[in-house]
Amino acid sequence: MIRKHIPVSAPWLNNAESECVNDALKQGAISGFYGEYLPLFEKEFSEYCECSYGVAVSSGTTALHLALVTLGIKGGDEVLVSTLTNMATIFAILYIGANPIPIDIEPETLNLDPRLLDHHVTPRTKAILVVHLFGHPVDMDPVLEFARQHDLFVVEDCAEAHGATYKGGKVGGLGDAGCFSFYANKIITTGEGGMVTFRDKSHADRARNLKGLAFGDTNKFMHNDIGYNYRMTNLQAAIGHAQFLKIEQIISRKREIAKYYSERFVGMEGVQLPVEKPYARNVYWMYHLVLVGRNKGRRKEVMQFLANHGIETRDTFIPCNLQDVFIEQGWVKPDSCPEANAVAYAGFYLPSGPELTKQELEYIATKFIQIIKNSG
Repeated sequence: MIRKHIPVSAPWLNNAESECVNDALKQGAISGFYGEYLPLFEKEFSEYCECSYGVAVSSGTTALHLALVTLGIKGGDEVLVSTLTNMATIFAILYIGANPIPIDIEPETLNLDPRLLDHHVTPRTKAILVVHLFGHPVDMDPVLEFARQHDLFVVEDCAEAHGATYKGGKVGGLGDAGCFSFYANKIITTGEGGMVTFRDKSHADRARNLKGLAFGDTNKFMHNDIGYNYRMTNLQAAIGHAQFLKIEQIISRKREIAKYYSERFVGMEGVQLPVEKPYARNVYWMYHLVLVGRNKGRRKEVMQFLANHGIETRDTFIPCNLQDVFIEQGWVKPDSCPEANAVAYAGFYLPSGPELTKQELEYIATKFIQIIKNSG
């Protein structure tokens, strides 16, 4: 049976989440200060990312901010960052008074192009913030080598890439810090929530202190730093634990959905399909398409046609260099990232939720092919 409205994404929730949440409720462990699910979720997820430490927080945005603060990025510092991303990535840099320096993308992966880093590094550059967009990992070897040469931190925005791998290594464990979102549409969810993964204990300890208002050790209310209230609750962690137990099932289903779409759409003129480079395991958070050639400029028409048939889609993110609020401040130049600009006006993604049925996938693909072939 085909639903009248097929959402672009929906979480896979069942009795497991309810049981864990009810267990936490019975224990009265509902805050972000105590409860068995918080350390459990941090441990299992960080180990999954091949990291020694995980610090659960209230969102992916706070994960990014906390990571940058923990690593000592300060006002006036520069952070090289992919321009094509959810603006939470950019906002986190601005929160600390640092300057985001937008880097254009590779046309195929849509990720930061490592070849462009050298054109933007200055004595004020302190970090590179890579974004593993739509589930495909950034080409990390040249990024890490560039960072080593220039003594820069590397922060990974893994909000859309839980379980993605680069040359066999999990994202979130490749740089100095990995930042994850567990928002409702992510690979696994806690409703709202996030996590920062670290390999270095001193970084993890500092992040854990800062995220809980930096309370004192001997006198709780003699704070040892300027802290933040970025705590994830034990109730959210309970959901996270239940979700984590099926993370590979969810990823497998995401990959099956992407394989089905790609096999149906391969060879279609004027449609750029997502890729999976030889170095990568793409987890296909969303199945993202770009209309090119004769279909360039048809995005609104295509999306409206699909919406009229009950199929929800979503526009590509607007790059940092095209954001009005940044242009008005004189912080960016609109034409500085032409590859990202082209994708921003021509890209969108199809429904990719793990519980899509075979009939729904067939319906979505058939309707998409129908409108693409109708060039008039």
